Amino acid sequence: MGGLVTENTSSALALPAMQPNQGSAVTNSSSDTKPKKKICCACPDTKKLRDECIVQHGEDACSKWIEAHKTCLRAEGFNI
Repeated sequence: MGGLVTENTSSALALPAMQPNQGSAVTNSSSDTKPKKKICCACPDTKKLRDECIVQHGEDACSKWIEAHKTCLRAEGFNI
């Protein structure tokens, strides 16, 4: 019967070995919080407004649109 206890211990050791796989599943779910789009394709409306403003008025005059685009990108999950 002492051998059965040892077998239970070894199966208990096998469970922690499976837990990193579950950790991988957690990692996969955390990748859901990552942006689903490429940064070039995110926030096309604010990007267009920002770019048009910079072309017509220069970067210094467009801080409002630049910040609006950064806010949109952050909302999409990008670290800007």
